[in-house]
Amino acid sequence: MKSSRIHGWLIHDFRGSSSVLARLLPASAGGGSEKRWTTRRVDFFIPAEGTPVVLSHNIDALNFARPERWGQVRHETYMSWQQMHEWLRHRVSGKRIAMEYSAGGALPVVSSVDGGTIDLIRGLGAEVVSSADLIQTAVSRWSAPALAEHLAISKLVDATKDAAFALIASSTRAGRTIYEHEVAQFIRDRFVADGLEYLDGPIVAVNAHAADPHFEPSEKHPTVIKNNDWVLIDLWARRPGEDNLFSDVTWTGFVGATVPDLHRRVFETVRQARDASLALAQREWAAGRAVQGWQLDDAARETIISAGFERGLRHRTGHSLSPGLLVHGSGMNLDNLETHDTRTMLAGTGFTIEPGIYLPGEHLGVRNEINVYVDESRGPIVTSGKQDAIILCG
Repeated sequence: MKSSRIHGWLIHDFRGSSSVLARLLPASAGGGSEKRWTTRRVDFFIPAEGTPVVLSHNIDALNFARPERWGQVRHETYMSWQQMHEWLRHRVSGKRIAMEYSAGGALPVVSSVDGGTIDLIRGLGAEVVSSADLIQTAVSRWSAPALAEHLAISKLVDATKDAAFALIASSTRAGRTIYEHEVAQFIRDRFVADGLEYLDGPIVAVNAHAADPHFEPSEKHPTVIKNNDWVLIDLWARRPGEDNLFSDVTWTGFVGATVPDLHRRVFETVRQARDASLALAQREWAAGRAVQGWQLDDAARETIISAGFERGLRHRTGHSLSPGLLVHGSGMNLDNLETHDTRTMLAGTGFTIEPGIYLPGEHLGVRNEINVYVDESRGPIVTSGKQDAIILCG
């Protein structure tokens, strides 16, 4: 906060609206993002210097019985709105205050505070700025145990991916009918056997289905995987617990010996786009220069456009990987398409790089997804499997 000339961070919550509050002041000593049951407004003020303090309505006071992990945080209560306003005025007046806000709604994942509350804080004499990079520093960073667990889980996810493609290969060679949804169930069964959790998925998509980035295989609409089919598999899992990180990767394969020229050209373009984004991240880190999410997105997307596949663009280049409930985390996304992500790539955080080209008319979709962690000393390192050649599973 001091380096950004921010005097304090004000985290505002109404009936569990703030996931940041849930991460910083967990409802139970076990941590996680479990939200406490509150009925009135809550404000958590973290000054650049001094003791953090959380304000809750006295009716909700019991929800803020402090677990030990809260450390020095002080708890105060209010009853009337006038008391709440005076408490806020005392802390924010004349100061530069960070909140879960993004100018013009540029980063929806950050902009969770309602406009009226922003008006209130400004009306109390504060300059409101975005807490986007504070969230990265305080919420999105990986702990050393989480990094070690992620590296171990990535090996299990990679092995499951290999086993899924091997299942397709053995089934087609033996003349056995196998469906997309059966491969998806095989992956889920492997995750359970390995003691991993997944929120949904995986994606197992054949031909034109691979051209839909969020396709879901279903037993109600079975699709056979057969010779000369293109297969995309996107899978993600982690060790149970919201302090742990997902390993989230996407690979593609061809059921046959000779990959069609278009499929190979699209695959190579996507691979090069992935590597262009990774190379920029590593180069800027090595040079001691800051790099932002939109720049990493541009590096990949410009590669795809230069190759003549702009029509196949459907989404940003990557998303944050961070502790919390969701696979898509709370930190920097690689995005200058859906949003203009000006968050800086920070040490101790992670993200995916997953450019894609989707051509429904050609019954083809390619996505190549890796996981990256920004090491304090080494900079961006790949923590997952990394596909450099099409899998032949015929």
